[in-house]
Amino acid sequence: MKNLCAIRDLCAAIGEFEEAFQKRHTISMNEGMVLCSLKESRLSSGEIAKKVNLTCSNTSKLIRSIEDKGYIVRVLGEEDKRQMYFSLTQEGLDKMREIEEENVPLSGILKRLIK
Repeated sequence: MKNLCAIRDLCAAIGEFEEAFQKRHTISMNEGMVLCSLKESRLSSGEIAKKVNLTCSNTSKLIRSIEDKGYIVRVLGEEDKRQMYFSLTQEGLDKMREIEEENVPLSGILKRLIK
């Protein structure tokens, strides 16, 4: 029971962080995690799904939303033209820079866990 209550508290803290993150950056935390995943290299939809721990269906919707905002672009695979990859646009790079410069403060349990 102790673990379950700790996880409950952690989920509540993540929920508070997500609300503050969305207010500050005008994107959801999941959208931010996708941008963060693409910061280093281009990825396929399946690779993004694994990195952000979402189903392929949810990831597809998320990618579409981020694309509509102009933060990512689709790129055809060089070796296999059937493969689709995603990478950050200049606007996406700018958004990542904004997120890194204007960190949402952590509180409570998140502050203790993330150093």
